[in-house]
Amino acid sequence: MAIPAGSKPEAPVCVIIAAMNASATIARAVRSALDEPEVGEVIVVDDGSSDATAAVATSADDGSGRLKVISLPENAGPSYARNRALEASSAAFVAILDADDFILPGRFQRLLRQSADWDFIADNILLIDAAQADAPLDVADIAEDAYTLTTLQFIMGNISQPGVERAEIGFLKPVMKRAFLDRHGLRYDETMRLGEDYDLYLRALASGARYRVVHTCGYGATVRANSLSGRHRTVDLKMLYEADQRIGAEFELTAEERGALSRHEAQIRRRYDLRSFLDRKKEIGLGASIAQLLGRPRSLWHVMTDVLRDKRRARLSRSNAKTPAILPRYLLPGRNADEE
Repeated sequence: MAIPAGSKPEAPVCVIIAAMNASATIARAVRSALDEPEVGEVIVVDDGSSDATAAVATSADDGSGRLKVISLPENAGPSYARNRALEASSAAFVAILDADDFILPGRFQRLLRQSADWDFIADNILLIDAAQADAPLDVADIAEDAYTLTTLQFIMGNISQPGVERAEIGFLKPVMKRAFLDRHGLRYDETMRLGEDYDLYLRALASGARYRVVHTCGYGATVRANSLSGRHRTVDLKMLYEADQRIGAEFELTAEERGALSRHEAQIRRRYDLRSFLDRKKEIGLGASIAQLLGRPRSLWHVMTDVLRDKRRARLSRSNAKTPAILPRYLLPGRNADEE
């Protein structure tokens, strides 16, 4: 149900959309947010696009006075863009929406009718192929039972497991209480272009945030091979494992939490070592790159193991090219209401 044009309701949610070169998808994202009666602000930050992202976003306005489009002169990254939107907003609740994703009808009504005993609240995500994004969606009626996410569960939920389909909890898009963010001085780390959500949520949990997760599904995410998040730089991995180090130094964590944080840091550092090796290989050749690792036998073993693993994955991917990925699927496992 859309709010009638010209009306300015007292709605508590601000939807923030950081966008770069998203002219093909931004209108759908904006419209899906404006269609929610609980949304009082939609703030699009055009992050230095070279296409018509800002103009297309503006064209999706419904005339209710809730849409604001901010254009940055050059690309500064999603963290910077989201922080600028936070500065420009005043709503009690903040929700992040990626520019190629969309809100499913009734999302905020379902979340906001939950008990108020939370600082962050997230629901499940429906992952769909980009080619199917405009097709009618059959979203399962998932039970609304909820649980409180602990700091340990959050960290463990972001550690990839071999042979297990990616379902990192850091991918969730919670609604956040502005009062909690402001009280603890929490904003996105503007040096990060990868894992900035994970970093913010973990710092919030370490600051005492009550993070609730409900089994309903209200967020649609498109999966595409050429997404910006899939084209991160080598240095972005370095910034991510250094964020773990900072959190470990700045916050009081339990022994279990520190152990999990160390595992996450080690996993990201291993990815960084592999990417660094591949970068050097392009610059100075294979032999010289291996020679540089001879003084670090553990790193050499990890890099060689990961190179072989990636080659095996590439062969399997080519052999299974005719078998499409199983989409749509839910990020987190859920139970249908009629199964209870």
